[in-house]
Amino acid sequence: MIQVGRNASRDEGFLIFMSERVVILLDGGFVKKKLEELLGHFPTVAEVVTFSKDLMTKSDLASKELFRVFWYDAPPFSGNVRNPINGAQVNLALSPQATQNLSLIDSLEMQEDFAVRRGALSCSGWKLGISALKRIKGTNNKTIAAHDLVPNIQQKGVDMRIGLDMSLIALKRLAQNLVLVTGDSDFVPVMKFVRREGMRVYLAHMGHPTHQILRAHADRLI
Repeated sequence: MIQVGRNASRDEGFLIFMSERVVILLDGGFVKKKLEELLGHFPTVAEVVTFSKDLMTKSDLASKELFRVFWYDAPPFSGNVRNPINGAQVNLALSPQATQNLSLIDSLEMQEDFAVRRGALSCSGWKLGISALKRIKGTNNKTIAAHDLVPNIQQKGVDMRIGLDMSLIALKRLAQNLVLVTGDSDFVPVMKFVRREGMRVYLAHMGHPTHQILRAHADRLI
């Protein structure tokens, strides 16, 4: 790409050629789930970084320059919750899953060319766990025990941050190419917006079944 106008730079009368820039946006919850399915374990920071680097080796992106990788996730819920059946208190911050997730977020924040955008988690009561639902569905025993319940954790603010960053990058012309790694069709409106602003949108769905509308509003699939 040749930079022209106010962004053009000259060296002894010659225009300097600048490669197109790429920004990668990783929907953290989605990426963790898909990598865990692929690897058979919770992904390490090195594996997330390698995955991001591999995206830049794709034929459409290999000649372009990486601007930044954004990781969107929510730190673990750190409050105490009380089981409504037996009254037992549980500190969710001490769970192995919470430790893994927090370590991953903190480590990614220190990687070169990575930026972390943090949402939040909230606990909205309790719900039946997957194993309890299967048991109740498969038998006549509808009795619910304390161990059948799991906290109902909900993620807040992550999708909004992805949408805001996509819009900002497009409006400020920070990059010409955007790689969105997700399987969530809620991003279709902002994908349409940034394409109208001139960005090329690549969708990396990691083999996850996606709605046609999500694929339709990406320029290329990875």
